[in-house]
Amino acid sequence: MSQHGEVTITSNPVCITKLLDERMTAGKKKQTIAEGQTICCKPGDSSAIYFVASGQVKITVVSASGKEAVLAVLGPEEFFGEGTPVGRPSPVRMATALEAATLLRIDKSAMLQAIHDYPDLRERLMNAVLVRNMAIEGDLCDQFFNQTEKRLARTLLKLARFSEHEVRRDAQIPALSHETLAEMVGTRRSYITRFMVKFRKMGLIDYSGYVHNNPQVTIRTRKLFDQILQNAPHESEWRTAA
Repeated sequence: MSQHGEVTITSNPVCITKLLDERMTAGKKKQTIAEGQTICCKPGDSSAIYFVASGQVKITVVSASGKEAVLAVLGPEEFFGEGTPVGRPSPVRMATALEAATLLRIDKSAMLQAIHDYPDLRERLMNAVLVRNMAIEGDLCDQFFNQTEKRLARTLLKLARFSEHEVRRDAQIPALSHETLAEMVGTRRSYITRFMVKFRKMGLIDYSGYVHNNPQVTIRTRKLFDQILQNAPHESEWRTAA
């Protein structure tokens, strides 16, 4: 999102995972991972790329000194290990399921062959990579131009897979810890707590939902977008309304 409040769509609108599953007869494997289960991608391991078929996974990078940072939370039709086809190793990355998730693991050689054999698949993958690059650019602009409140709102909308042109009002996402949200937003946990309390008082989020006994946060996506990203009210306004 730019400083003007434009939302970057982060999920690919076409069903790449379904297309891969239908077209490929070898070199693929479906993996179901339970909530909290982790897949570790070690440096130099360029054997496969993973597509999220269902559920949500948290991508964490681990430095040589053992420090961890949350890079993203991915949902259906998104992917990780995208450096794999060109053989570029990356730091240790961990994909942890925030809820039960299904991944489609594609071997490097099979992925390259599929890109060569199927022009429509190649086009859709290129679109997915462009969408990913646009999202990264939006994240950088967000860090440079927006304050913590707007960065948090944008992060919540991304987690809810919200598009500016959608009319839906509510979306449920797994309840992430404030520490995790702070890592994603790039700020202190205390600031996240402050603004999450503010958003709740404004009626923009609600913690009352559960899915399969897992706590969920309900995001009032349209209201959050309109009130925080488009026309953010002065702090005195939400205090008066609380």
